[in-house]
Amino acid sequence: MRVTRHPFRSDDTRIASSEHSRAPAVVKRKSQDGKTHNYIIRGGIEGRERLRVLARVMRPTTLNLFDRVGIKPGMACLDVGCGGGDVTFELADLVGPKGRVVGWDIDEAKLELARREAKERNHDNVVFRLLDISESDGEPEFDVVYARFLLTHLVDPVGAVARMLRLMQPNGLVILEDIDFSGYFCHPYSAAFWRYIELYTQTAQRRGGDPNIGPRLPGMLLDAGVERVQMNVVQAAAFDGEVKLINPLTMENIVDSVLAEGLASRAELDTLIDELYEFSRNPRTIASIPRIVQAWGHLGN
Repeated sequence: MRVTRHPFRSDDTRIASSEHSRAPAVVKRKSQDGKTHNYIIRGGIEGRERLRVLARVMRPTTLNLFDRVGIKPGMACLDVGCGGGDVTFELADLVGPKGRVVGWDIDEAKLELARREAKERNHDNVVFRLLDISESDGEPEFDVVYARFLLTHLVDPVGAVARMLRLMQPNGLVILEDIDFSGYFCHPYSAAFWRYIELYTQTAQRRGGDPNIGPRLPGMLLDAGVERVQMNVVQAAAFDGEVKLINPLTMENIVDSVLAEGLASRAELDTLIDELYEFSRNPRTIASIPRIVQAWGHLGN
């Protein structure tokens, strides 16, 4: 497998070229009722490396959110769609040894990496489970239920929120963070940048997701009966560093899905990825990640 190395990447973010990648195009898993769930972003180990970069970019605003909503030692937390566990570990540090955190995801490859990392970090208060919020119900055992960049991929995000609430203790806290792709910006104008946004948006919509779901979050919580709903908007942008790297990395990781939907040719995508990396390396350009809406509230007694 040929690995394309761009000067902007560190050793742990070398993503295999889509032209020769053996990774699956989307994460697919059949549930007990026979449904298949599709995610447009590549899963497995390669997808995990992109998530590490994204987690570092998002860490300041997510930690500020946790401080604002009052994550405290001793809480029981559920991280739905936890991926490789980046936020799960942050929650584990905040709730301490008297608290506990459970991470759910449908990508066993990422979960296995997360379990290994939990052992390396000596996080005895963390458990990772292969479960799907679109199908799984359970007992109301959590003080906090959290999901970041999950609902955007789901055909039925409203149903997923309803299931999350059923897992919460009375007066429990639900916290959501998700994207609004329509809020992107760059400077100066880049045709490659806007083509990437167009392709991501079209691919997500064809798979039944909503790439602009962020502004819907407060209303979804209100409709579900959540009380004391609040919201905040955050967006990272920069002229250097990993913020700019997110866009070409994401484009690389959706190539197979874009091809499967017939939205672009292999040649166009190869050129597009090169142009996105070139834009990212230029210290005179500015690029953002999607606008992100944070919404939270409490379950009634």
